[in-house]
Amino acid sequence: MKKVLKGTPNRPRLYVFRSNKHIYAQIIDDTQNKILTSKSSLSSCSKNKSFSRANCKIAESIGTLIAQDCIQKGIHQVVFDRGNKLYHGRIKALAESARKEGIEF
Repeated sequence: MKKVLKGTPNRPRLYVFRSNKHIYAQIIDDTQNKILTSKSSLSSCSKNKSFSRANCKIAESIGTLIAQDCIQKGIHQVVFDRGNKLYHGRIKALAESARKEGIEF
């Protein structure tokens, strides 16, 4: 049975979704069913980078951007939700870059 992760106002959920071409990260407060912030490889901030597909480098930049948004909103702790994906490759790169910026999970 899969453990259900829930985000709270004090510790929202960092949900990471990886497709074949893109990577998405969202900060979600499950008590209010509200997305606080989101970043993806489709966003205009990452379009300025010269990457054609989502790879580990773009995942690191998305992790840095989502962590900076969290810090600006006063969020320092999150619950990490990677879905059914392994903690490997792009997911790991995003998580480690968010940790470098000061997010705890």
